[in-house]
Amino acid sequence: MKTNTKTNLLTLIECAMMVALSFVLSLIKLWEMPFGGSITFLSMLPVCVASLRHGAKWGLGTAFVYSITQAAVSGAAGWGLSPTVLIVCYLLDYILAFTVLGLCGTARGKGLKSKTFSVATVCVMRFICHYLSGVTIWKGSGLEHGIANSYIFSLLYNGGYMLPETVFTVAGAYFIIKALESRKLL
Repeated sequence: MKTNTKTNLLTLIECAMMVALSFVLSLIKLWEMPFGGSITFLSMLPVCVASLRHGAKWGLGTAFVYSITQAAVSGAAGWGLSPTVLIVCYLLDYILAFTVLGLCGTARGKGLKSKTFSVATVCVMRFICHYLSGVTIWKGSGLEHGIANSYIFSLLYNGGYMLPETVFTVAGAYFIIKALESRKLL
């Protein structure tokens, strides 16, 4: 099948706009957690919508670009990590954690429930990336908060912001997907 250059350009522009929207929404922090992490105003949703509209290939590309923007503004380079640990941190906490959002596109063409479930699934996958980072890279961080077990600390730290973030994102996704489907845009 021959691809249409105009269609690809329009898709690229839309995906770039969704990255920009996700980035701006990530700056709107509804709540900052005491140990770290924050709940944003549906910052993952535009990337998920782009993936649902255009499939996993476009979604993964869009989510990867979004992951780069998140890594760039993270300030992780100033955290005093060794170069190896910093690279692993960027890979787990940013590149992989945000790129998995593009897998929503696997539910493209399916019903409202499947699409909403795919949003929930990628949010859980993002949590797993952060959790693994917490038990490997940040394993000693719980001590300063009185929690010696890195598995429990990572669960509390990452679950503390990812659970509400996931609930808000899935709820928002349900209504956005429903509205887009009713207009035959998804």
